[in-house]
Amino acid sequence: MIAEFEARILALIDDMVEHASDDELFAGGYLRGHLTLAVAESEEQGDHSAEQLKARVLSSLDKAIKAGELSPPDQVLVQGMWETLYQAALPSA
Repeated sequence: MIAEFEARILALIDDMVEHASDDELFAGGYLRGHLTLAVAESEEQGDHSAEQLKARVLSSLDKAIKAGELSPPDQVLVQGMWETLYQAALPSA
């Protein structure tokens, strides 16, 4: 489940490459690292839900923001892109 969800998000990021702005490409690339880390942590802990993965990515982003890694405009951009990617990757009911 978690690997399939990660694959859907990564595919969405990859699909943006041809038409994305520089800011969107930055946000997508930045999120890849946080997503990969969150998936590894989820698998290590035996958590396989999309909701748990979302919480881990948001926690990772929060730590990065507190460490001063992202300017305020980049924070908005990255967090907004994460929400968009997450919602787009959720399985349809």
